[in-house]
Order: sequence, then structure tokens, then C-alpha cells
Amino acid sequence: MTHPEQVLSPAEAARALGISAKALRLYEQRGLITPIRNANGWRHYGPKQMAGIRQIVALRTLGLSLSQIAAVLAGKSHDLDKALAEHQSRLEGNLTGLLEAIERVRIWRNDLSGGRAPDLADLIASPPALSLTLPWPWNGELFELKRLAPVTYLVGPLGSGKTRLAIALAETLGGGFVGLDRGEPSEIPAAALRALEWLLEDGAVDSPALRAVVAGMVSEDRPRVIDLVEDGLDEATQLALGGWLRRRSEGDAPLVVMTRSSAVLDLDAVSAGHAILFCPPNHSVPFEVLAVAGSPGYESVSNCLGTPEARARTAGMVVRMS
Repeated sequence: MTHPEQVLSPAEAARALGISAKALRLYEQRGLITPIRNANGWRHYGPKQMAGIRQIVALRTLGLSLSQIAAVLAGKSHDLDKALAEHQSRLEGNLTGLLEAIERVRIWRNDLSGGRAPDLADLIASPPALSLTLPWPWNGELFELKRLAPVTYLVGPLGSGKTRLAIALAETLGGGFVGLDRGEPSEIPAAALRALEWLLEDGAVDSPALRAVVAGMVSEDRPRVIDLVEDGLDEATQLALGGWLRRRSEGDAPLVVMTRSSAVLDLDAVSAGHAILFCPPNHSVPFEVLAVAGSPGYESVSNCLGTPEARARTAGMVVRMS
């Protein structure tokens, strides 16, 4: 007895694949997948479609843009080889830090086996990468950042002081703060143009807002702090920007990105070595949050994030109320 092939709705397929239903629609718009249509025109996904989408998700994990994925699926291996080389380089960069940590643990264990107690201060924490006195609305408490990640997502509810923290971080890091008054740059450096090209290939919509934020993020080889990175960007552009940020790895200039968009900060896909910094609403000292459900602060960060559609509705309500 044969069994009919199981077909899934967009919501079911997205849940099974760990992506959003909107990502499925984007893949369809770019011609990467063709869903099954029933008599009423509703989309469904069978085993063949699901296998194809899994390929796309795997290639996205390697950092390929949608245009590059289209080329790979068409049998062109050059883009895949290039992406694998870049992915290998990022992994090797992350591996360096892991090997150093493993070596420290090995030394500590050797000390213990030889009857020598390791320095507890060294065990508990290495010297902070950054230290500053928090501005108002805090009471001058000391804030320490243990490490400067390739990308640190700065998240917090309205009124939590995250913008003031962002400005203070930029001053302490000696980098630039890119505020919301960013206008379209008259000239875009070559590195920013390459990033812009990748984003446009990945479905971003070209706009003055996108050009301004890209130029602000990659214009100089020094730390940068970006205020509400999704400001003025549509959903497709925010999704592409989130993918671009996840490509950053050890060796890239540290970037602090303020966001409240779940398209930019996908908690299920945060890159290894990246960091999330949360500003509590009660003005207690900001702290780093692991992208692991159930860890301290995870639910608070999740509650601060919203889809671009929901964030747009919220912004409209704030404008009407102000």
C-alpha cells in the first residue's frame, strides 16, 4: 500500500526548517523554489520542495547571497568554492580564540594535578576589553565589556538608556557613532560598495537609508556604533542586513548595532562569537545575554524584538500618541 506524500503548509514548512514563512516567500520570489499549489491556489511544500529549501538554508549558513545560491543551484561551482573558502576563513578565525581558551584550561588543570591552585581571579575572568562609567540614567555605575565581538547587538525597551550607552561606547572605543540623522553619503568607500552589492544581491532594496547605514558600518577600520540600524529599511532589506551581519567574524572591526528587529537579530541564528547586550528597563547595569532559550535575560531580549511589520505598527502608534 502506497502512502501519499506529506505536504506542509508554509507555516509548517517554515517551522520544520527553522526559518520564517516570509523567507519562503522571498525564495519563491527569487525563483529558487516553486511550491505546490492546490485547487484554491494555496501554497504547499512536499518532500521535493523541502529538500530544495534545505539546500538553500545550508548555503545561506555558509554566507552565500541569494544570487550566489541561484548560481550554485544552476550548477555553477565557482560561487560555492569561494563561499566555502570564506566560511573556512571565518571558522579558522573563531578557532584561534577557542584554542587559546583550551590552552588556558589545560594549564590550569596541570597546575591542579601538580598541587598548585590556579589564580582564582584568572579563572573567573580575564581583564575586560572595555570599562566605562555609565552615564545618566544610571547612577555612575561601572560597566565592563568582557570582549569586543565582531558584532554586538544592543537591545532594550524604550527609555532603557540604550542610546546613551551606545554613544558612551563609541566614545570609549574611539570609534564613530552613527545616529539616526544619517543622510545619504556623497561618496561610498570601496569596502562599503562591496557590502552594498552583497546586500542587493540578497534581496535588499537600494535606498538612501541603506547606503547611509552601510557606509556608516564599514567606512573605516575601527569600531563603529550604529543607532537603530533598521531605521528606514523595509523587511527584505532588514532580512538581508541580518544575514550580512552574521557573516562578520574575528578580525573584522568591532561593530555595535542597536536594534529591535527580529529580522536583523534572529535569536535562532546568532553567529558564534557574536554578542547580545541588554539594557534593562529599570536602569540596572546592562549585561550580556546568551542566545540560548532559558538563559538570563533571553526572554527580555526576545520581548524587545519584533517583526518589521509589527515594529512599523508600533512606530506609527508612537507617532500618533506623541
